Amino acid sequence: MKKTVYFLTFLLLSCNSKVEELPIYGRKKIIEKKINGILKTDTLDHTVSDFKFINQDGDTISNNTFQNDIYLADFFFTTCPTICPIMKSNLLKIYDHFENQNNVKFLSHTVNPEYDNVDILNKYSKNLGVNSKKWHFVTGDIEYIHETAKKSYMVTAMADSLEPGGFLHSGTFLLVDNKRRIRGIYDGTDKTEISKIKNDIETLLMSDSY
Repeated sequence: MKKTVYFLTFLLLSCNSKVEELPIYGRKKIIEKKINGILKTDTLDHTVSDFKFINQDGDTISNNTFQNDIYLADFFFTTCPTICPIMKSNLLKIYDHFENQNNVKFLSHTVNPEYDNVDILNKYSKNLGVNSKKWHFVTGDIEYIHETAKKSYMVTAMADSLEPGGFLHSGTFLLVDNKRRIRGIYDGTDKTEISKIKNDIETLLMSDSY
């Protein structure tokens, strides 16, 4: 009898348990719209704007490339002498963990596209040993990339002659869901964040909001 009670209790707890929801980052927008002649307000979450870049294979990459996927985004440049090697080492560990998870992808934007052309990014990608269909290293117009960092991902990316390598950029990793909402913000230079990022990706994959 006791075993039956314990089993039923376990079932009830299991059925009632919910997957933890990740936060949604960014400023929300309040809009007004009429429904059946009645003016109502609605709240829109911050989302990554439409984008279009060129990846290491010379292919055009856009927001449609990540449709129905979640992805980790970051900003870097191949000649970065400071935080970028640490960031890529940490990101590679996450990539390896989700290598066979088709709907988890990676998007790395160069902040120095005038040097980091397709050939440079292709060599960089091959040196890391990653699949270019899963991890996109992208280049494009420098002002457009820096503006994308600021407006869509809410991070810093700019030319700065006082910085090592000539550029100032955030060392942040950003987790984006399949609705283009930012669901996680992490210090890409901190290896202790790796396990949290893995857990958050797993949480997002199991979430109803995904």
